[in-house]
Amino acid sequence: MNPHRNDGVRAFAPGSVGNIGVGFDLLGHSIAGPRDVAIVRRSRWYESAPIPPSDQPWFVNGVAAVVTALSPHALLALLHDIERAFGRVRGAPNAARTLDLDLLAYDDTVLAEPGGLTVPHPRMMERAFVLQPLAEIAPEWRHPVAKATAAELAARLPKTQECRPIASTST
Repeated sequence: MNPHRNDGVRAFAPGSVGNIGVGFDLLGHSIAGPRDVAIVRRSRWYESAPIPPSDQPWFVNGVAAVVTALSPHALLALLHDIERAFGRVRGAPNAARTLDLDLLAYDDTVLAEPGGLTVPHPRMMERAFVLQPLAEIAPEWRHPVAKATAAELAARLPKTQECRPIASTST
């Protein structure tokens, strides 16, 4: 793998528990900054029930495709830096959070490091809040392990997952 490739889909999923005002434009400025990262496509915002089910408020989610010269590790570190800048404190798994940025995929790269980075994201195929917005912006993107497109994976999801686009068109 060439970490300096600058083509293909590198996707991440921003999700916000609270204020939808933390939009892609603001996140885009945080990501791009002086770094070699550019958002090239982004989905609408989606609202979804928490997974696993809990008494937490619904989440706001979206997916963006970016191009970058950063390696998968450096890109994930950048996403974590942005989370901290927005007040994210990592606590218990599945706890409420101000912002959650994940590296879903990096071209056709497959990584499975024990205790480390896993690409594609290990649970992305199970989650409507990831696959619906991903299928919106990159329906033909093919999961390098499952060998199915984002649209095919989204169509296979159980209809019991509550996830829907938010009516507002603001970013």
